[in-house]
Amino acid sequence: MRTAYRCRAYPDPRQTAVLNRMFGCVRLVWNRTLAERSPRYRSEGERTSYRETDAALTGWKRTGELAFLSEVSSVPLQQTLRHQHTAFQNFFAARARYPRFKSREGRQTAHYTRSAFRMRDGALTLAKTHAPLAFVWSFDTVDLAALNPTMVVVSRDPDGRWYVTFAVDTADLDPQPSTGHEVGVDLGLKDFLVTSDGDRIANPRHLARKARNLARHQRRLARCRRGSNNRRKAKIKVARAHRKIRNARQDFLHRTSTRLIRSADLIAIEDLAVGNMVRNRRLARAISDAGWGEFRRQLEHKAVRAGRNLVVINRWYPSSKSCSACGHVLADLVLSVRYWTCPDCRTRRDRDLNAARNILAAGRAVARSTSGDACGAHVSRQGSSLPRSVVKQETPPREGAA
Repeated sequence: MRTAYRCRAYPDPRQTAVLNRMFGCVRLVWNRTLAERSPRYRSEGERTSYRETDAALTGWKRTGELAFLSEVSSVPLQQTLRHQHTAFQNFFAARARYPRFKSREGRQTAHYTRSAFRMRDGALTLAKTHAPLAFVWSFDTVDLAALNPTMVVVSRDPDGRWYVTFAVDTADLDPQPSTGHEVGVDLGLKDFLVTSDGDRIANPRHLARKARNLARHQRRLARCRRGSNNRRKAKIKVARAHRKIRNARQDFLHRTSTRLIRSADLIAIEDLAVGNMVRNRRLARAISDAGWGEFRRQLEHKAVRAGRNLVVINRWYPSSKSCSACGHVLADLVLSVRYWTCPDCRTRRDRDLNAARNILAAGRAVARSTSGDACGAHVSRQGSSLPRSVVKQETPPREGAA
């Protein structure tokens, strides 16, 4: 299992110059490789292998135009080729979009493997640098002197902040004590989530609360002349506003996911097609601001680490339209209806609470069918996950179904 520790870094002026030059070389290798392999794929239909891109990089270093690539560490450049090869594999497997060119105004990263850095007594020294890189270690439970990272990632955000990330391979888990509790979770926009216990966590709407401040910075940026120092300063302010929103959202998601992991042995959630749902222009911003995909990723990672059972229910399961008491399934239920009365048992149902209870019942059924899992912590999935629509929908009841 791989764990990453991200810290603020404070390079000195000489290290800043070296790292900025490294970022430029990494960006050049990525863009030039992409520019050469894309026409070949589109015109000839042939894919470019990693071996071919590696040979091309060696040839570039021997030319007078790109001889400066030999003056920086070769490891981040090789890692860039590997990342682009993986990006194309994900594209051909329909897991990601077509790789895009990198801009100097975006986030800059350089990946160093073990042959390109030295870690001794908690001091990190990168290749081609004269002194250890200063950073702030914020993890009190981890001994920095005993840290043995397999990869170090140095990055610079658009707002000018520097970070260093230590990737560590570890087999140690952190199993949490059993609680004897199970919970179903229904995600939404009005309430971020509603549990089967009746607990509700309001949607903080981080972007909506900061939209006015962000719009003010963006207007000032639009009025600045291109290439001017004022425009550069305005870009930093816009990036800083986005960073504050992103950090607030991440903090909220981490606190909420950790609370769920600590409170229940089994957690059942829906398999939402977030990528399809954001195509709805009216809800795209609110859905992206909620961070459902990131929330699920955090739950999956923390469930494995804590020894919990996370069950993902089929997205077409009619959780909102099914009565959690008698099982009656409504023929139709529009999104604006938040409460409904079951025609069979005459029970008044809260849409979200009823859905959470149905998700828990379905999660228990899936957990019983997969109870042979040896480690006790797994992510189960029920049914197909193929996208069918741009909005969250549920299948109509079959004829003769109760």
